[in-house]
Amino acid sequence: MIRQTVFSLVSLGFATLPALAQDESRRASHCIALVENVPGLEVIWRAGWEDSVRKDAVRITYVDHSVYVLQTEGGMAVATDYNGYLGPEDFVPDVVTMNHAHSSHWTASPDPRVPHVLRGWGDEDGPARHHLDLGEMLVRNVTTDIRQGFGGTEIDGNSIFIFEVAGLCIGHLGHLHHEPSAEEYAAIGRLDILMAPVDGGMTVDLATMQRIVSRLRSSIVLPMHWFSGYSLENFLAGMSGEFDIDRRQETSLTVTLRDLPSRPTIVVLEPLVFSGFD
Repeated sequence: MIRQTVFSLVSLGFATLPALAQDESRRASHCIALVENVPGLEVIWRAGWEDSVRKDAVRITYVDHSVYVLQTEGGMAVATDYNGYLGPEDFVPDVVTMNHAHSSHWTASPDPRVPHVLRGWGDEDGPARHHLDLGEMLVRNVTTDIRQGFGGTEIDGNSIFIFEVAGLCIGHLGHLHHEPSAEEYAAIGRLDILMAPVDGGMTVDLATMQRIVSRLRSSIVLPMHWFSGYSLENFLAGMSGEFDIDRRQETSLTVTLRDLPSRPTIVVLEPLVFSGFD
């Protein structure tokens, strides 16, 4: 069944491309069309939140759990699966996204200084529908279902958030509980960079996640939501035939469209703030 928010195949996918072409403040992404990639990644060692980002680039910092911060050349910042804490610095993103499968992925009291708080679950008016055009960045979502206790299902309880910025299409799977349908895959489109939970149980099992990652075949995959090295190592072992594995001691990397690796690569970043995942 095609859910209401999979309307994004039209209104958030193909329909956005002409609009992007008219917006000179944002370089058009290739969420639908495949791109030709060349090797190369620039690594940043524990970059400060106030450090500038180079031209046409996005800096991605792994904070903890499933929290990543994306920063742009123009100074815009987005935090994913925001739970209210981004470290000891007084840092306020322009946008936060949240999912509510577990308390570690959202907060009922987000910092009131955050201009845009995007909840990945719906309300009495229907599923979450986001199409936030900030000029330099477009943020949209595709909803998926989540499990509830005693075998129940919350329809459209999770959002896959997609960020189109600097010509890149970056996707965060959130607290994904099932493989996307064909319609949901189409609504997601081509992701250059994918943030994927690899816990192997609280989200989807590792075999399912490996299948999802193989199908999306993003140029860069950033593992997240790993409770221990065990699930991470099993995921990497299962993907090593298809993807290069790049282990790093850094918490951040900076990427441009022209720097994407020629062979799909899983980049393992160290969390900036390790909280002992729950």
